[in-house]
Amino acid sequence: MTAPPPPASLAPSPAEPILWTDPKRAEVFRGWLAGIAPAHRLLPDTVRLASVDASFRRYFRVDTTDPAAPTRIVMDAPPDKENSDPFVQVAKLMAEAGVLAPTVLEWDRPHGFLLLDDLGRQTMLDVLDPAQPGASRPLYDEAIDTLIRWQLASKPGVLPPYDRALLERELALFPEWYIGRHRGIAVEGKLKERLDRSFKLIVDSNLASPSVYVHRDFMPRNLMMGAAPTLSTGVSSPPSKGALGVLDFQDAVYGPITYDIASLMRDAFLSWDEEFVLDITIRYWVAARKAGLPVDEDFGAFYRAVEWMGLQRHLKVAGIFARITLRDGKPRYLADTPRFIAYIRATAGRYMELTPLVRVIDEVEGTSALTGFAYGRV
Repeated sequence: MTAPPPPASLAPSPAEPILWTDPKRAEVFRGWLAGIAPAHRLLPDTVRLASVDASFRRYFRVDTTDPAAPTRIVMDAPPDKENSDPFVQVAKLMAEAGVLAPTVLEWDRPHGFLLLDDLGRQTMLDVLDPAQPGASRPLYDEAIDTLIRWQLASKPGVLPPYDRALLERELALFPEWYIGRHRGIAVEGKLKERLDRSFKLIVDSNLASPSVYVHRDFMPRNLMMGAAPTLSTGVSSPPSKGALGVLDFQDAVYGPITYDIASLMRDAFLSWDEEFVLDITIRYWVAARKAGLPVDEDFGAFYRAVEWMGLQRHLKVAGIFARITLRDGKPRYLADTPRFIAYIRATAGRYMELTPLVRVIDEVEGTSALTGFAYGRV
């Protein structure tokens, strides 16, 4: 008699071949996975690629025979290229803060293999529709709630400081990789002088903000839907607390409170009209003040600080995306840089003291002064 097939949730998924450049590492991985399989009810033959990111980390998905957790995630982080210690540390901090993040179930520290909870396949970015900002508001409210819980847990001396040295190293990526190597323009003379002057103003502004825990990539692509409502259905009921899971947090630091809200609303892969950006930023500011977080009492001053923090992020990411393309051979990231250049130019154009930065962008991009103001959609 033939046994009935297992339920769909427990049926093993066809494994896709995983490519390894180091056969010895592949052998170690197979041995490690087989060794932990019984304790976690894993089905090693189902392991397949789940995703890769801009770093050297890869993520695999593996099925289990556990109906409460039908799949798990394996992180492949070669120790000579990626340090997994910060990931493990921040995952613990997030759990203590009441933020939904992957639990580290197993960790082979010498080889950089981790077994994690699977927070699902659907990101917040997957369900957002830029044409319907009103329908997106409930999810952004949940993202704000998640962010505030994370920030309320902040303590100095736990995470690396987002200090002047780090801010300056980040900004240096733009002239080196985007202007110099991608655009092929020498960063010298008047251009360098303008950049140096603008960068000092940006760093000084950002250091003036109070410090909290900073995710550093708090955007819809790194927020998992979990139990949050699906926007495509038109349902606008409030999401349950902790519905959004948080990923990609290993670079967290202790720094400007303005960074993560700037990251959330000035996304690498999504643009909103300024009216919606203002709406959500105000919602965050109101909620943060109510929670007792150290945001400026004047919203105008706070919004200016957020914009200047956004400039830091956009300049850094444009440089990183150029580096990933030219050094690491991942050209798809560079395709998103026009969004960042538009952010930089539009934001810098709002502040007289940043006119030198606008002139640099015009020179590098071969553009001329714009009339009016465009936000994001350029």
